[in-house]
Amino acid sequence: MSLPRVAPEQSVAQEYRTYLDALKTAGFSGDIEFSYASRMAVATDNSVYQKLPQAVIFPRSVNDLQVVGKLASEHTAVKFSARGGGTGTNGQSLTDGIVVDTSRHMNQILEINPEEGWVRVQCGVVKDALNDALRPHGFFFSPDLSTSNRATIGGMISTDASGQGSLVYGKTSDHVLGLTSVLANGDVLATSPLSLDEAKARSEGTGPYAQIIKQVLATCVEKRDAIIAKFPRLNRFLTGYDLEHAYDADRQIIDVSRLITGAEGSLAMVAEAKLSITPIPRHKALVNIKYDSFESALRHAPRMIAAQATSVETVDSTVLNLAKTDIIWHSISDLITDVPDKTLLGLNMVEYNSEDEEEIQSRIDRLEAELTEAAKTGEYGVIGYQVTFDTADIQKIYAMRKKAVGLLGKTKGEKKPVAFAEDTAVPPENLADFIMEFRDLLDGHGLQYGMFGHVDAGVLHVRPALDLCDPEQESLMHQISDEVVALVAKYGGLMWGEHGKGYRSEYGPAFFGDELFTELRKIKGAFDPHNQMNPGKICTPLGSDETLVKVSDTKRATFDRTIPITFKETFAPAMSCNGNGLCFNYDTTSPMCPSSKVTRDRRHSPKGRAGLIREWLRLLARNGVDASLLNETSMRTSWWQRFRNTLQQQEDFSHEVLEAMNGCLACKSCSNQCPVNVDVPDFRSKFLSIYYQRYLRPLKDHMVANVERMAPLMAKMPRLVNFFLARGWFQSLIEKTLGYVDTPTLSVPTLSQRVKDAATPFNLETLEQLDEARRQNTVLIVQDPFTSFYDAGVVADMVSLVRRLGMTPVILPFNPNGKPEHVKGFLNRFAKTASNTAAFLSRVAELGMPMVGVDSSLVLCYRDEYVKALGEKRGDFHVHTVHEFLAALPDSCWPDAPQRRETPPLALLAHCTEKTALPATEKQWQSIFARLHQPVDIVSVGCCGMAGTYGHEADQKEKSLAIYRLSWEQAIARYPSNAVMASGYSCRSQVHRIEQFKPVHPLQALLRCMIELQQE
Repeated sequence: MSLPRVAPEQSVAQEYRTYLDALKTAGFSGDIEFSYASRMAVATDNSVYQKLPQAVIFPRSVNDLQVVGKLASEHTAVKFSARGGGTGTNGQSLTDGIVVDTSRHMNQILEINPEEGWVRVQCGVVKDALNDALRPHGFFFSPDLSTSNRATIGGMISTDASGQGSLVYGKTSDHVLGLTSVLANGDVLATSPLSLDEAKARSEGTGPYAQIIKQVLATCVEKRDAIIAKFPRLNRFLTGYDLEHAYDADRQIIDVSRLITGAEGSLAMVAEAKLSITPIPRHKALVNIKYDSFESALRHAPRMIAAQATSVETVDSTVLNLAKTDIIWHSISDLITDVPDKTLLGLNMVEYNSEDEEEIQSRIDRLEAELTEAAKTGEYGVIGYQVTFDTADIQKIYAMRKKAVGLLGKTKGEKKPVAFAEDTAVPPENLADFIMEFRDLLDGHGLQYGMFGHVDAGVLHVRPALDLCDPEQESLMHQISDEVVALVAKYGGLMWGEHGKGYRSEYGPAFFGDELFTELRKIKGAFDPHNQMNPGKICTPLGSDETLVKVSDTKRATFDRTIPITFKETFAPAMSCNGNGLCFNYDTTSPMCPSSKVTRDRRHSPKGRAGLIREWLRLLARNGVDASLLNETSMRTSWWQRFRNTLQQQEDFSHEVLEAMNGCLACKSCSNQCPVNVDVPDFRSKFLSIYYQRYLRPLKDHMVANVERMAPLMAKMPRLVNFFLARGWFQSLIEKTLGYVDTPTLSVPTLSQRVKDAATPFNLETLEQLDEARRQNTVLIVQDPFTSFYDAGVVADMVSLVRRLGMTPVILPFNPNGKPEHVKGFLNRFAKTASNTAAFLSRVAELGMPMVGVDSSLVLCYRDEYVKALGEKRGDFHVHTVHEFLAALPDSCWPDAPQRRETPPLALLAHCTEKTALPATEKQWQSIFARLHQPVDIVSVGCCGMAGTYGHEADQKEKSLAIYRLSWEQAIARYPSNAVMASGYSCRSQVHRIEQFKPVHPLQALLRCMIELQQE
């Protein structure tokens, strides 16, 4: 199973190694990574293409970029591509040279000037992070896009991104006041609008900037008539190098920034930007108009545009139906309801903004009157509508629309919607006819597809479903690309209205024509004479014989098709990743993915880990590993051989994959928050199982896997165990031998001592003899190892709560759940544990009594890992979470609670696994407490950083504490300690470790409320 690294061609590799060695000593202060895993992590973006770079570098400053360029002028064979969020859908930032990733370090907001309406930022700032900083000042950066929570400003500049509302707010280039960029030779280029006279004067100077301006004058001024004649009159005027707007003929202005914006990093590396910012509208309304067909939605859109809507977004039934299967739907299901006796097949989301509340209300009133009448008569295909003025609700709806990009990848089967001709732009008045013909084209090839987009700007995203692992389907993609190019030309549009050219650069010469494409090449030569900046994109320098990239170039599927079907099926979650990159979400209160957030390392993300697993599988197949060897038993080697392998640690890509997998917290947020449900803990456990058939496991893994067997034994003498754990020398011994830190102490008194007189002893025969009424009134509490032995007070309080609700609690005998075994990849052992426990719980389930587990993470294991491991052999049982159990109780169980005045709210910090798997969790807890008139604040937090035993592993402790600081530290500080509730055992443990107090489980706070009511 030893997998050698795949080395590039020796001559090329040597040139790059020489360059990188020189870079280390030339004053470059950033990170330099050239491991195979690091390179693989940036070998793909949000497109179908794959290109393995020679290295990845992460500059920290403009000076670092200068060092990169100056040294490159001595190594002209070295090529670069700047990269931000990696969200490009056409391979814009992919390269076989060096990736210059600015997102890790160059992500600072340098200056905000609300008085003059501008902001200055580094290029690695994420768009939504910028808006978070601007919001307190009453401003926002208005160009919007579906990937705004991970796309960087530098990336937006490179593709001249726009998105929703571009008719009103324009594109990124409309807001660029000035750029600080670095040329291929290391010169810093500061660009901002110049008068024509000043530009002519500067062109007489020496140096690269003078040559650039001279060429801009020769092209953009002298060829003005040809440019105006060629460029379509569209809101989305993206062309690559914006020849039309680099020269403002009315104001006699030359702006070189207009060329860099949209150049996809092929002219210079953008380092900093000065941007105009827009006041946040005081009043906003969103009208969701429902249609009987997608065509009706398209044809009605121009009427909304004529009514001066700020934006008109549309989605078809394919996208809507996929959204209904996603975690996001629970937040908007009451905002986009089905129409009785009608089928919703199209939706227009029409937004109106205004500074005048009366003005916006009058516009909405007029529109409502028109839509009400249309819904009655069926005019325009309208079947209903809903209006919301609430900003938070509007944002939820747009979040669904933004997630549509990734949701399309959720379709079942081998054929997946593919981005390659999905940002066509035509005049809005031509859009419906264009789309109908586009649909005919796709229908003619027998393809399924989803559609959504910006109908106000004539841009619609169309993604045909193809299996690119099938060479014939890949050829069909190339054929359709050619046909769509011809189709957009017929309707007066562009093939690339929003997402740049990238691998579609081959169509550039035909669009521009010989004369103007030659001018593009002259501009490229002025900026980058040696073709070092993202070569192959948009154009090559005049005189260069290097070629443009093409739609037919190497794709991810080119490599995936070499992976055997059995491998793919075994690691299906990894294979399903489509690169949409939602796991790069910068928002620290978003649960997915804490390791990615804290490391800012793409390897440590669901996308990065999925890509590494795919490559590992490909190398396994290439090295002749039989599919049957993925079975844990058949791959097992002797202990002695594993010991020898561990000592030798030969060159094996598996070690790099292991490093990425070990960084995963197994929080499972990705399995529900990812649009295509990439479940990293699932394939992580399978990888660990296979890896450790060749190498020795660390002792801590054995300890974690056996925690459910050790805890009951240690609980027989908890004071003695705790005595040793309280000794520093003993903790140090555990850390040195096992790599385990901050070992928790056992509960004293023990659970059995706490509930000796409160819980009815479990006796299956006795319970079977109960009549139906008494069975319905009995609650079976399912133990887990963490609360039962380390936080026994929670289980004891659950017993008390059940009693106060008028029911009889019975604690089931402890049976190992197996989740620790699964997390560490002991899959054979987990299957046996799961089988035994499932058999027991299935037997108990025949009693017809509700079973409730206190720790949701362990309860959810019964619903997920047990199903995957056991299939139909799992049996028929259901364990409720506490909130599910309480929410389902009839009103008669609850005490009469008088209205309480000015009761301070409690704060609920929910476990990340729980709230992503069960998205209604927090609201259900709110409703439960509302029965007692106790207000509860739902606090948005990400992962606490503990995640089972992750935070106790010595090599992960610093990252665990850093993850806590991302969101939990601030959240905890906002509330008094006695008001904080945390539903996860690991979360309570982490807070206790750091803040020196332990939050209560919500059930404990509920019990406290009931006691206080009784005392009142």
